[in-house]
Amino acid sequence: MVTFYLGCSFSFESAVQKLGVPVRNVEQKRNVSMYKTAVPCHGVGLFSCNLVVTMRPIPQDKLEAAVLATHPMKKYHGAPVHIGSPGFLGIEDLQKTDYGDTVHIHPGDVPVFWACGVTGVEAVVSCKSPLAFTHSPGSMFITDVKNSDTPDPLTKEVPVVVQISSDPLLYSLVSQRMAERIRLLEEIVGIDPGNRGIKNLLIKDELLKSSLSLSHAKSVLITTGFPTHHQHVPPEETDGPPGALAMAATLQALGKKVAIVTDERSIDMHKKIIEDSIEQGVLKTAVPLLTYKGETPNCAVRFLCEDGDPTAPRFDHLVAIERTGRASDGNYYNARKVNLKHLVDPIDDLFVAAQAVPGISTTGIGDGGNELGTGKVKEGVKKYVRNGETIACDVPADFTVIAGVSNWGGYAVSCALYLLNTCEIHDRYLRKAIGFPKLSERETWAASLPSVRKEEKLLSILVDHGIRSGVTGNLGMEVDGLPFYDAHSDMIKRLLEVTL
Repeated sequence: MVTFYLGCSFSFESAVQKLGVPVRNVEQKRNVSMYKTAVPCHGVGLFSCNLVVTMRPIPQDKLEAAVLATHPMKKYHGAPVHIGSPGFLGIEDLQKTDYGDTVHIHPGDVPVFWACGVTGVEAVVSCKSPLAFTHSPGSMFITDVKNSDTPDPLTKEVPVVVQISSDPLLYSLVSQRMAERIRLLEEIVGIDPGNRGIKNLLIKDELLKSSLSLSHAKSVLITTGFPTHHQHVPPEETDGPPGALAMAATLQALGKKVAIVTDERSIDMHKKIIEDSIEQGVLKTAVPLLTYKGETPNCAVRFLCEDGDPTAPRFDHLVAIERTGRASDGNYYNARKVNLKHLVDPIDDLFVAAQAVPGISTTGIGDGGNELGTGKVKEGVKKYVRNGETIACDVPADFTVIAGVSNWGGYAVSCALYLLNTCEIHDRYLRKAIGFPKLSERETWAASLPSVRKEEKLLSILVDHGIRSGVTGNLGMEVDGLPFYDAHSDMIKRLLEVTL
């Protein structure tokens, strides 16, 4: 016979209590709640099962303390593998435990889940061994070695808890070091080269929250296209598509499904841009193109969800970058108050509908306040941006990333995603501590990031298709009136210096 001893989360409860975190199962003199999840473990030979977790309700203001206490304790399961709605783990009802007791959740408590040693029991059952002895869940083997006698080695990384969704409730983890680097990216792109007043629109940590949400997403829909040059064909500008494709490339490298939705009149142009981008090495894989006309009632929900079922969204996250946004009067304006409604399909409806579909988050990236998703800061746009009373977008997003040029915001999201997925704390949380770190894919992810060479090629492709600079209308190597060299090239270099 071969005997295995697995660490137990009971071992960290005293450490949690020392930081003032209540342990409800101890308070209520009950066994901890344990649940089978829908999260498959990494199979080995005949052993194959899903993860089992323990759940402890933690007051919202004590989440950080609970994570800080348990993160270093690797022998006792370490940090939580999930914080928030149990549905993300496939747990339908917290009142129906698979092992242990039901624990009463106090108002203001958040369900926090840790990996559980009972997973080993499930693994043994799966291999159909003719004989095995194990413990009854909650009745653990107690050693003569005290926690205080065998401290875990101090970790250099400090975890940070960030709420990224309220419906359904979801928190994420990232190291403090990586969070600070992403905040630096946000600061770098938040300059205002056009003196538009956008510094008054900045909301701290929107880039961090948006990129965390995107990191958790499996399927992402991106939209772009601002037909500001209504007197030209095509009317689009060079700001938007580069940022959109930069994000798409990184999301694809991370293994996510990505699609782009745009105006029906410009679908052929976008198709050619993508084909040229692949041919010149800007993109590795084609990005599917979709259109949305909004012709019938409820068609937005039918577009976003399988068979129009709000419980089965096709996309986890919608991103709008330099996409013309609907104003309060129902029209679409460029910065000069020219109404562009005749050139725009109602893609805004998708962002409005997403607000009522649990599980879909949204991001708006803009540089002037008239872009889709910047409705979150519309009062600031009205107050500080020229013509803001007229042009301010009325449609909000969950996260609004403001940048001096919208492309820069897209580059920053791409860089932030790379940083998150090379962060051991975030990687473990994403994997639910299942399987092995994916850090070996770091080179592939780095190759997907925007670079001066790739963005120069893409801008040349746009110019070849007659797409002009937004501010000046020039058909040349510039975006929003700023020359590629050295304005945009220097911005890319600065972002990469922080990232790599």
